[in-house]
Amino acid sequence: MLKFYYHPTPNPLKIALFLAETDLPYELVPVDTAQGQQHTPEFRAINPNGKVPAIDDDGTCVFDSTAILLYLSDKTGKLGVAPEDRGALLSWLMFIASGLGPFSGQSVHFHHIAPDDLPYAKNRYMREAERHYQVLNDHLKGREFIVGDSYSIADVSAWGWAIRGERVLGGEGLAQFPEVARWFEAINARPAVEKAQQIGKGETFKTPGDEASLRALFPSNYVNA
Repeated sequence: MLKFYYHPTPNPLKIALFLAETDLPYELVPVDTAQGQQHTPEFRAINPNGKVPAIDDDGTCVFDSTAILLYLSDKTGKLGVAPEDRGALLSWLMFIASGLGPFSGQSVHFHHIAPDDLPYAKNRYMREAERHYQVLNDHLKGREFIVGDSYSIADVSAWGWAIRGERVLGGEGLAQFPEVARWFEAINARPAVEKAQQIGKGETFKTPGDEASLRALFPSNYVNA
């Protein structure tokens, strides 16, 4: 059975939603990243990069949320797109993976986690997060879904970060991007979303904030400490 290595953060939530949408059987394997469980030799054998999500599909290990979504969609034949839309699907998945997601994460880091107030970093990452949301907003005008005429892993991938819109963007959150807000409201109303958000609810994960958790989450910050 497929093993799903999970922590309740944006990228694993994408996989949780895919699994909830498709009813694909899996075994949940919680990984408490604030306790450093992503750095154990056992987990590094699954994902050498030491991050979640990851899956082990009967010996086939896949890490990175975008790679996992593509792998599971190709394997199951679900939440993909028509052949003529494959290029667009790959483009928007990479847009999220290399742009919207990382800039959103860095915006959260420098606004809510970094120990020092760094106005340049806060402005840089907030503005880039906003710019990416504006690109997505413009693209969604007149569209129900990100790619083609049906719900796909592109929507699943974007939802994983959009659900954190208020924390990433502050203020009005997604409301400042009305087309994204409309799209998000429709995706968020899907029954599978509630099911995905319940995954791992019975598990206890450490709340980060103390030095030990920061060292576990951001070990490169402490290389010379």
